[in-house]
Amino acid sequence: MSITAEEFAERAVSVGVADRWEVDRAVSELGVGEVPLTQMIDMLQRRGLVTTLQAEKIVRGDRTGFFYGKYKVLYLIGAGTFARVYRAELDGQVFAVKVLRKRFRDEPKELEQFLREGKMGLKLTHPNIVRINDVVDDKRNPFLVMEFVEGQTMRELVRIRGKLPYELALKLIGEVAAGLAFAAGLGISHRDLKLSNVLITSGGVAKLVDFGLAALADRSNPEQVADCPNARAIDYAALERGTSVRKDDPRSDVFFAGNMLYHMLAGVPALSETRDRIQRLNVNRFRDIQPIFDHVPDLPGVVNQLLLNAMEFNPALRIQSAAALHQAVKGVLEELKRGGERTEQLPGEKVNAEDVGDDKVITNEGVGYVVMLVESKTSLQNAVRERLKAQGYRVLIISDPRRALGRFSDAVDKPADCVIFGAGELGNDALDAFNAFADNEDTASIPAVLLVDPSQTHIVARAKRGSNRALLPLPLRVKQLRMALIKLLANTEKRAAGTY
Repeated sequence: MSITAEEFAERAVSVGVADRWEVDRAVSELGVGEVPLTQMIDMLQRRGLVTTLQAEKIVRGDRTGFFYGKYKVLYLIGAGTFARVYRAELDGQVFAVKVLRKRFRDEPKELEQFLREGKMGLKLTHPNIVRINDVVDDKRNPFLVMEFVEGQTMRELVRIRGKLPYELALKLIGEVAAGLAFAAGLGISHRDLKLSNVLITSGGVAKLVDFGLAALADRSNPEQVADCPNARAIDYAALERGTSVRKDDPRSDVFFAGNMLYHMLAGVPALSETRDRIQRLNVNRFRDIQPIFDHVPDLPGVVNQLLLNAMEFNPALRIQSAAALHQAVKGVLEELKRGGERTEQLPGEKVNAEDVGDDKVITNEGVGYVVMLVESKTSLQNAVRERLKAQGYRVLIISDPRRALGRFSDAVDKPADCVIFGAGELGNDALDAFNAFADNEDTASIPAVLLVDPSQTHIVARAKRGSNRALLPLPLRVKQLRMALIKLLANTEKRAAGTY
């Protein structure tokens, strides 16, 4: 619908975005005679009387949407599936107004969730959480009035700058953890942690936003496991189902905070990003995370250890709370300021087995190597995976010895640089695979380790020996395994970062 310049000016007054006298004064400067619509809009915009959003609505003939309560809408600053966020003003002050989309206003669950977010937000007064000032629960037109943050989202920061320096990434995730810890103290978790839900102010401070999936934690029923009523919670549900913990486990926010730290450091997310529901529910997404050293070869070991502790798949071994994460980040920053270890050796350097020290000291000795563990016992799988990952190895887990051998059949590139066969539970199946690995000309040159209980004398006697074969006793000492791997891989060329 086409309108004239005069009609545009009249509508600007009638919908309340501009005062009559200000519009008349601006129009008088355009002179007499017919004025093009574009010239009228340009004049009122230069005078600050209308914004681009307001002008578009006026031209369309909209009569509503210019105000929410007393707050005058200026610009659209964010739009999601469930709500839009506008920059608005009242009495010369700027606010962010979050408005539930029209199609959800008649949906009781969505409306209840939206209002719950606002009411919880009224309690969350913390420097690292975007403040909610008011909740207007008019069911025909509900909205939240929030602190306006001049800046950008963490996602935009990473998209523009790529990999962030680790000092900056640690500072920001420390601030996120501080906000999470404050909310957790009130029984509130976030449950939608991702880069786009953190705003970075113009002064460089991280502020959490969008507690829309937060729930007042009901921790009275430890038997309750995760469900997934809302598509936005699917990643949390997948993690919690995969680790058999209840919905709203406080350690879930810790894991996804770790994912955010990884993304800032690497420039890419640790978890593959996809809209496919089946892929997102696959628990292997949370296990098969590419080592951070592939993206940041010179990352300090203490930062890598922090990442591993935050993103530990086993919740019992993960950092246990947002408050603990906050303290851990502070500790790493203090260690780095004191000139603490960056790494015990550069990624390209070889390490002597005799130099292996405390298992809890992080090194890069395994960077560039892929190790396959053939083992059916879950506890041993987890122990070996996490301890070797902490030293830079990439670890593949297979529970079936025959399937492990099949991975090497006709492979253009060998899937692993060393294979560890566990005979404790697999018994003769592991022994047969270990011996077949030595006999096959395609795999005979690849190092292999057999883990065997000394009481399994028939396995010890039948195991094929060689310069690139090793037998290690069970129960396993991981330090002893590391020393064996260093010796066995001494003549194996390391893989280039990003190729494995």
